[in-house]
Amino acid sequence: MATAALPGVPPGFTGRDEDLARLFPVLDPAAESDLPVVICAVSGLGGIGKTSLALCAAHKAVRDGWFPGGTLFVDFRGYDADPVTADQAVVALLDGMGVRGADLPRTTAGQYGLYLRLLADEPRSMLLLLDNTSDAGQVMPLIPGTDRHRVLVTSRDRLTDLDAQLIDLDVLNAEDAADLIDRSLRLSDRADDRATREPEAVSELATLCGHHPLALRITAGMLRKRRHRSVASLVNELRGAEDRTAAVGLRPVFEAAYRQLPSAQARLLRLLSLAPAAEVGGETAAALADLSVDRTFDLLEALAAAHLVTPVPRGADVRWRLHDLVRAFGAGVVKGDAGLWEEGEGARERMLEFYHRWAEAADDRLRWLPGMPVPELFADRAGALAWFDGERAGLVAAVQWAREERYTDTAVRLSQCLGEYLNWRRSFDDWITVCGVAREAAHHTGNQVPEAIAWNNFGVALRQTGRTEEAIDAHTRARALYQAAGEPLREASAWNNLGAALSEAGRVEEAIDAHTRARDLYQAVGAHHREAKAWDNLGTALRQADRAEEAIDAHTRARDLYQAVGDRHREASAWNNLGAPLRETGRMEEAVEAYEKALEGYREFDDWYETGRTLSNLAHAHADAARPTEARTHYLQSAAAYTRANAPTEAAAAQSRADALT
Repeated sequence: MATAALPGVPPGFTGRDEDLARLFPVLDPAAESDLPVVICAVSGLGGIGKTSLALCAAHKAVRDGWFPGGTLFVDFRGYDADPVTADQAVVALLDGMGVRGADLPRTTAGQYGLYLRLLADEPRSMLLLLDNTSDAGQVMPLIPGTDRHRVLVTSRDRLTDLDAQLIDLDVLNAEDAADLIDRSLRLSDRADDRATREPEAVSELATLCGHHPLALRITAGMLRKRRHRSVASLVNELRGAEDRTAAVGLRPVFEAAYRQLPSAQARLLRLLSLAPAAEVGGETAAALADLSVDRTFDLLEALAAAHLVTPVPRGADVRWRLHDLVRAFGAGVVKGDAGLWEEGEGARERMLEFYHRWAEAADDRLRWLPGMPVPELFADRAGALAWFDGERAGLVAAVQWAREERYTDTAVRLSQCLGEYLNWRRSFDDWITVCGVAREAAHHTGNQVPEAIAWNNFGVALRQTGRTEEAIDAHTRARALYQAAGEPLREASAWNNLGAALSEAGRVEEAIDAHTRARDLYQAVGAHHREAKAWDNLGTALRQADRAEEAIDAHTRARDLYQAVGDRHREASAWNNLGAPLRETGRMEEAVEAYEKALEGYREFDDWYETGRTLSNLAHAHADAARPTEARTHYLQSAAAYTRANAPTEAAAAQSRADALT
């Protein structure tokens, strides 16, 4: 969603010199003015070239050295069914600024506070490009509180609610439109001189396209494919097309392009328009079309050549994105034909099954422990996380199909596969959305267990965002549903999560009771791995109640159980938690040993934030034992680990403690 690197300017971008001349003075942070303009909002029809213009201006400004503090880019997908909210965008922007994982504040208010503080503390000018917004509310909370930085916004709507310089982007003039067609043809084949030989046909083609840049690029792509046919022949096709999108003048273009497609390409275009997100991976598109991946890639590349699909490189892979208007056109084609509608419903069903199968395998990989069956599809944890990262928008949107009876069961099952990932990535807004939809759908069908699972996960996400009382209510509801369904193992999970929420609410005795109930239920069914988590949480609550010796016993039991099942990451957590009550009871050498054991486990997972925290705890222990040299060494190591985890605040604190021991 957000990146520190600007996307590239589309090849062949032309005809916007006057618009660039209007935009540049607004962007210049060094420009003298009695009314400094922080925000510039570029508006116009979909596909008019707003993003291209903004990117062109941004790249030139960066080359000229205007923004030494860097750039951030966000696509708000403002006109999708699931536009990006400001709350989601601030998380993505923080990620682009290097704040992620455990370093990310748990509450939305904390995230905004950190984001604005980082911008305020950055002395060098930065540029924020907030693309494809649908209303001012998406961006207003993200505006820096200083006139040192610049914000460039694009939208189909004129964002008059923003205190911004507004630039309305119109279609190209006749000369620039004709030049765009000529350049596009010669870019593919320098010998293609049809635009020069048929100036009147090119002029009429530009008129039929409404001089709209997207329409012009699509028709140029059609001409390149029909290399030995005249421009006039395409003009005749467009002239005879029924115009159902008079507001933008693009439907005749899309219809002509669609009619020109071979049946397999046309079918894939229709089906892609029904995908839950505008951007999909190759395997996802193959599942949607019920074709092999190789065949699907061939079709996608052909559609990309016609400018109906845009390839989006992602490292070694490529994803595929439909422009908003192309997507709307394809969905309209399907909606208008009963046979195509049923074909589309079957494709959605296939895609949902595909998502469930792959998400379940990825989730199994994230939860895998030695001795468990090896999950299919993903060789390691990194691969599972990468797949989830690429498909997250589609997965979250697909769960919302649960509102449709045909897809309820599979969509609800899909929702259950996303919790571990969304929690790891701290994507709590998405997790709350997923759980809310799944909870309502399961309740509507009267299925108690899926509803309880959704409530339980909902509570965890709420607790992570600081909504503790709501979390307590959610876990209480989950517990009651599990009890009614006769599910003691899952009931124990609800008790354990309820205890964590109660502990955060300061209701320590109730938390101890909840964790004890969870532990007893896990013991009764022999679920030793989950029993370990209950012991660990119980130890934390006991320490909170000043019952340190009992806390030591609880964390020790958790550690031993985690060791028995081979869960190295949670074993590290138990070791780290054990160190605290050991320090409080004066058992410094044992505390040091516990922290060192925790470090071994966290480093195996490259968990640098927890490594930094454990090193800081280890330094505290050495300081308490009157070993300042060792304490300083570990504070410095903690600062280095926090830096590697992109946690500058914690790194600075650790460095400061080290300096104090010099």
